[in-house]
Amino acid sequence: MAVPSKTDIAVEFLSLCASGRVREAYDRHVAENFRHHNAYFPGDRDSLLTAMEQSAQSEPNKSFTVRQTMESADRVATLSHLRRAQVDLEYAVVHILRFEDGKIAEMWDVGQEIPRDSPNRLGMF
Repeated sequence: MAVPSKTDIAVEFLSLCASGRVREAYDRHVAENFRHHNAYFPGDRDSLLTAMEQSAQSEPNKSFTVRQTMESADRVATLSHLRRAQVDLEYAVVHILRFEDGKIAEMWDVGQEIPRDSPNRLGMF
């Protein structure tokens, strides 16, 4: 069996989290010393895990689709489309994940709301 690439791991991790399987995603793919740079939560592993679980419970109907990926050395970047059905909003989201020993050790994320009336016909993706 082939060893999954860092890109495969990143996509599976993000997809599992978005589908509400947060603890499974963390158990499979996140290093014990994981840290993150989300400005809304403390930077430790458990704080973000808890926040992701709460988000999944409060918005079970959101959809998340990875549209593009880039891998270089110990990093993977993803560009994804997030739809929050309950509040009728859509976002373009970038995640950058740093790997150590096959596990996600660090993560950055930024998002931009997709305007409904954008003059750019090419869209965000």
